[in-house]
Amino acid sequence: MNFGLRIFVKLLVLAGFLALKYTDVPWWGDLSGWNFSFDHPGFVSVLNYVIFILGLDLAAELLKVVYRRRKQLERGETDNVLAGIDNIRIIVSSIATVVLILGFFGIDPKSLLTGLSIVAAAIAIVTREYIVNIIGGIAISFSDEISIGDYIRMDSYKGRVTDITITRIALLTNDDEIIYIPHSKIFTSEVVNFTKTGIRRVSISFDIHIAAMRTVEAFEQDLVENISDYHEYIEPGSFWLKIQEIHKDSVTMKFQFVLKAINRKLEREIRKKTVRSIVNHIRRHQR
Repeated sequence: MNFGLRIFVKLLVLAGFLALKYTDVPWWGDLSGWNFSFDHPGFVSVLNYVIFILGLDLAAELLKVVYRRRKQLERGETDNVLAGIDNIRIIVSSIATVVLILGFFGIDPKSLLTGLSIVAAAIAIVTREYIVNIIGGIAISFSDEISIGDYIRMDSYKGRVTDITITRIALLTNDDEIIYIPHSKIFTSEVVNFTKTGIRRVSISFDIHIAAMRTVEAFEQDLVENISDYHEYIEPGSFWLKIQEIHKDSVTMKFQFVLKAINRKLEREIRKKTVRSIVNHIRRHQR
């Protein structure tokens, strides 16, 4: 079902439920034989709940349509604000569902919270982490510090943000693994956003036996030549093979270059090519 038809069906269903709620003369016919009253509190509660959920869903869809047009986003593209709208819709729907369930048992939510304040406080303590993650998700969704598509590093994780859910961020690592990081950890850890800072320098660290190199200059030239297919994407003169530490029989080195533009897919390809050329170089000189 395409988007326009889906919205039309939802509007039609919502109109039907509104007619059911506000029409004095029932258009559904004579249902007196059913021994059922449409004024029954339970039926009214369910009807109000369905109308509220449908209205909320339509409002969220319309907000997303307006936002997509303003930002000129293609269908299927997403960003923080769109994720935030979905997260808020889920939270409000969950609250409405809890209120409906309490209503079925004849419990007034206000009275319940007032009478069970100690229990509510205990529940809040137990679920504190979850609540913090939800609030953090909303804050991140409507901020520009971390956005969907950004390439970030947090602790030992490094990758591209693919989604921002209610409680977690989905991170696609360089090994094509999806890591889910709680929002609370994002706020308490040091996060480097390479996309926002515009860092284009690529660094590859490794250890190599001294006997595997003729000279540092020759080894550097070999590495540069091995990625010659990508030179058009790299700033001229930015290649640098740096010696970080000298050990008894080996050295720790770092090979660096600067991309002309941030392109994580291209960076991964060049890294892969460079690492393989280093391994092949070591194997050739160990024979």
